[in-house]
Amino acid sequence: MKYACSLLALLALTAPARAADDITVGFAIAKSGWMEAYDTPAATAAKIRIEEINAAGGLLGQQIKVVEADTRTDRAEAAKAGLDVLDQGAQMMVVSCDYDFGAPAALVAEGEGMNSFFLCAEDVKAGLQGVGPNSFSSSVLAPVQGATMAEWAYAKRDARTAFVLEDTFIEYNKGICTGFDWMFPQLEGAEILGRDTFKNDDASIASQITRIKSLEKTPDVIMLCSVMPGAAAAVRQIRAAGIEALILNGSAVDGSYWLDAVPGLSGFALPVQGTIYGDDPRPEVEAFNAAYEARTGARPASQYAYPGYVLIDLWAKAVERAGTVDGAAVTAELEKMQAEPTAFGPRSFSAELHHQNTALMQIVEITGGKPARVDEWQISQPVPLDVLLGK
Repeated sequence: MKYACSLLALLALTAPARAADDITVGFAIAKSGWMEAYDTPAATAAKIRIEEINAAGGLLGQQIKVVEADTRTDRAEAAKAGLDVLDQGAQMMVVSCDYDFGAPAALVAEGEGMNSFFLCAEDVKAGLQGVGPNSFSSSVLAPVQGATMAEWAYAKRDARTAFVLEDTFIEYNKGICTGFDWMFPQLEGAEILGRDTFKNDDASIASQITRIKSLEKTPDVIMLCSVMPGAAAAVRQIRAAGIEALILNGSAVDGSYWLDAVPGLSGFALPVQGTIYGDDPRPEVEAFNAAYEARTGARPASQYAYPGYVLIDLWAKAVERAGTVDGAAVTAELEKMQAEPTAFGPRSFSAELHHQNTALMQIVEITGGKPARVDEWQISQPVPLDVLLGK
């Protein structure tokens, strides 16, 4: 018996269980496959915030430890990755940017009563509605982006007529158009003249351009709800057809990496949570950009790094207020957050919504092939839940 007890004690000392003085965050994210390009920047930002918290004394007096598993941009592997980080002692789970690829891991966390955060998902299902009560995203919903551009263009560019062109590739695109379609017609004298769809991989949108040019009125703006590479191809064809209307889009086209495809582009505007171009008016944003560059050797390529930093910041605040990492207790504190300050603007959650249905957005406009911040805007009313849910 004495030897059995000694063996048990030895096993306890050598087991890979979480150290008593650690709080463990599990990253079940894409480290390979096409989602890696989205997950890695946001995960890097999250780790920067974790390092800052640890350097300042930790969370609840403990250091935050990171464990990881690769989803391989595969839904089945995502569930396995969730189980993997759970076995490694995770007490909170960070999952992929996209709802479809992040939800399998988030559901693993939900089954354990554990909090999960999507890195940068902007679909309302990535949270309470699609996973469960302990799941969140700190990013800004796609409909908010569309609504922001509608109201900003109306107020600041005197837009009164619009044409809506929707890329049917992913739900995100539909969300941008949903927000624009909700907001623009509410504005006095504003009118949507027409709408059309295309596929992201369409070689030509000639028929859609013909419809725009055949309108009785020339639209002041074109709401282009699309992502790369289709968005760049559409913009190039619109401008080649001689259509000079201001083109609006969502945050997914942030960055200068695609502008060689449309040389000298002007009159293209989009909303972002913070700017990567060194012109954000908030010193905290540029401080993060510098920290990201110091860690990786390059500045963020787009605004999609930022939500990773924000999610750790908000979760850590809720943990401190709850005095525990228990999922239900932390959720209760997160749901109390109303206009909670972050480096990238206020964030709010409620018992009905674990996403941002309004946010202060920076407006970036491309002129002569160069993107720069030109304004900021927050919509005058939150996007209602029934609109977000498509009811």
